[in-house]
Amino acid sequence: MAERLLKARGVEHIEKIAIDKDPAQRDEMIQRTGLRTVPQIFIDGTHIGGYDKLAALDRNESFDLNCNCKEYDGNRSPDD
Repeated sequence: MAERLLKARGVEHIEKIAIDKDPAQRDEMIQRTGLRTVPQIFIDGTHIGGYDKLAALDRNESFDLNCNCKEYDGNRSPDD
C-alpha cells in the first residue's frame, strides 16, 4: 500500500529492501527505527514510519512525496 501511495504521488524511485531475505538489513532497520514491523519508510534519509504515518502525512499535505524513498519491507515478490 505504501508503494502504491508513493507511486500515485509521482515518486519514481523507491528502493525496497526485503528484510525477510537479508537478516543484516532487518537488523539495520530495527537498529535505525527501534521497530520490527514493516514497512518502515525513509524519505531522503529521514524515518517517516509505517504506512499509517505516511498516509497521515499525505492527507495533511505535510511534506513533498516526490523525493528519494527507501522502504524496508518483507515478503515482496520481484514483480512488486
